[in-house]
Amino acid sequence: MSERKTALVTGASRGIGRAICVRLAKDGFDIVFNYQSGSEAAMETKALCEAEGAKVLAVQADISDSSQCADLMKQALEFGEGKLPVLVNNAGITRDNLLARMKDEDLDAVLNVNLKGTFYMMREASKVMLRQKYGRIISISSVVGIMGNAGQVNYAASKAGVIGMTKSLARELASRQITVNAVAPGMIETDMTAGIPEEAKKKILEGIPFKEMGRPEDIANVVAFLAGDEGRYITGQVIAVDGGMTI
Repeated sequence: MSERKTALVTGASRGIGRAICVRLAKDGFDIVFNYQSGSEAAMETKALCEAEGAKVLAVQADISDSSQCADLMKQALEFGEGKLPVLVNNAGITRDNLLARMKDEDLDAVLNVNLKGTFYMMREASKVMLRQKYGRIISISSVVGIMGNAGQVNYAASKAGVIGMTKSLARELASRQITVNAVAPGMIETDMTAGIPEEAKKKILEGIPFKEMGRPEDIANVVAFLAGDEGRYITGQVIAVDGGMTI
């Protein structure tokens, strides 16, 4: 890539978000990412991207707040000299429980970050990319948003909503050469899955044809493809990276 472009990645202090940042940095992007907490981990992500030759801006921001999303986009545009070719909506949380035991605040917290936060960032990016007549919006959904999962009604609803928004926005923006896609990870080795008891993990692996969990880099590789020139004619799609879980 002769001229470095800017990619904005939400929720990138660790796990899948970090892997996406590092991969895009390797591909020649300068990186803007946000984190809500864990500044030490965020600085590790920053250092890893800088080691790949990228300029990096780390911003502490809560994407469940629309005003903070607007400010994050403002900072990203200043960093990228008025341009933003790529947005990756990765930030997400879980508040798992059986529906009968799920509290209102568990529903609200998950929807506010996973669904409304993605909506806010899509809205901010759309304004910029429509002016540019170019852009790539990639949102991290989940196989749970496709097939559901006991104990995750709130999470499944949020991730299914991301898929609906992706398909709708893809129709709105396609005429301006802006693609909008979603990646749906299966069971990936991250802090989010590290706490699963071994017996439960064993049962989950039995339902994965690949018989192993994926790595954050598996998701980052697909995001990088969609963010690059090779993904120019792909829009409105949901790509499951799941070792066959959704077959």
